[in-house]
Amino acid sequence: MALDRSDIEKIAHLARLAIAPEQTERYAADLSNILDLVAQMDAVDTSGVEPMAHPLHMAQRLRPDQPTEPNQREHFQSIAPLTDSGLYLVPKVIE
Repeated sequence: MALDRSDIEKIAHLARLAIAPEQTERYAADLSNILDLVAQMDAVDTSGVEPMAHPLHMAQRLRPDQPTEPNQREHFQSIAPLTDSGLYLVPKVIE
């Protein structure tokens, strides 16, 4: 699909993009190439291909769940403005 200068100007207007007049021909060629590639991909028969949620069917390697920092709960509770039974008390923001 070949785009011309007026098509690029309309697309730029709709996208609220400022394009210099001397660059419209380059953008027309680039967008035409992209649309040609999309047309090629659309022509491929994918009727027997099962959709995938992720391109890799592999399990992720996970690190062991071990704490890496010391427990400082008591310290943070001691310097907090308001606490009650281990909970931080904050001002009510929704009435």
